[in-house]
Amino acid sequence: MHLIDELKTRYPGAHAWSIGDNTDMANELANLVIKGIKTASCGSLTSFQAEESAPKIGSYNIILNGQGSPVCIIRMVSMRLIRFSDVTEEFARKEGEGDLSLEYWRKEHKAFFTREGFYSDDMELVAEEFEVIEVL
Repeated sequence: MHLIDELKTRYPGAHAWSIGDNTDMANELANLVIKGIKTASCGSLTSFQAEESAPKIGSYNIILNGQGSPVCIIRMVSMRLIRFSDVTEEFARKEGEGDLSLEYWRKEHKAFFTREGFYSDDMELVAEEFEVIEVL
């Protein structure tokens, strides 16, 4: 049995996904999750609504690295809607990226959402907070 299938058996309803939009980013962000530095993430509401199996509070998720290998299991503990322009320094720190500042968060996420084709300063985001359940 493939490891992802085994994990889905242990964590019923779990979905497997990587964070980011390229291999290097997926590796970097997965490592931050494993280390407990990254405890939050966000995505555009537009992308979230287009997902067939979007996460929900209480759901288990299998985080993949850039090579598609599972590295840990997380559980969503909080989700809320927030406008890009209303993201706080606290949430930026929980995202765990760069120097943990809101300025860095805004710069990098503006670039990410622009690549995704959804950026605007008043766009709605799904802000997710999670806890690591198991490191693989």
